[in-house]
Amino acid sequence: MTADRPQLPLRDFFAGVAEYAFETRLGIADPPLVDYIAGLLTRFIRSDSLFAVRDLAGHRLEEVGEMLVEGGARVGDARREVHRHIGDFTFFWTGVYPEALRRAKSKVGHDRFVDYCTQGKRAYYIASTIPSESEDVRSEVLERLSQEFELCAFGLNEARKEWERRDPGGSWQLVVFN
Repeated sequence: MTADRPQLPLRDFFAGVAEYAFETRLGIADPPLVDYIAGLLTRFIRSDSLFAVRDLAGHRLEEVGEMLVEGGARVGDARREVHRHIGDFTFFWTGVYPEALRRAKSKVGHDRFVDYCTQGKRAYYIASTIPSESEDVRSEVLERLSQEFELCAFGLNEARKEWERRDPGGSWQLVVFN
């Protein structure tokens, strides 16, 4: 984990399970990637972060198809952030709650036609190619997530199994709060 970030107990927990899953289960020692994943899990505890993309009228976008349209309409850092968010959103659901995607495919809505892996890879790739003024997230991490989306989603699922293993009674779950 990066030393200049404030330490939060939940972030530390996510960093620990992500590090365990990626290093022990997958043999991938990549501190920037693990740090990014811990940050993503910590951010997505709140539903306002999970559904952070808004259209120009301020309406919250909840489907990947809507987010893709919005990302195509933006430029510069705003375009990078929307595509990064699409990558994060699809990565989160594919890795942490793949069973929710199977249920969602049977419901009405545009996302039933969206391949989350394909769109996540594409979104991370686009985000990695757009220069950023702030460079808060290194393009190399986004590019790696694009190239190895399925493997990283598997690692994210292994992290979920680890936090569930650490809480065998199921009293602690990743719940998205408003």
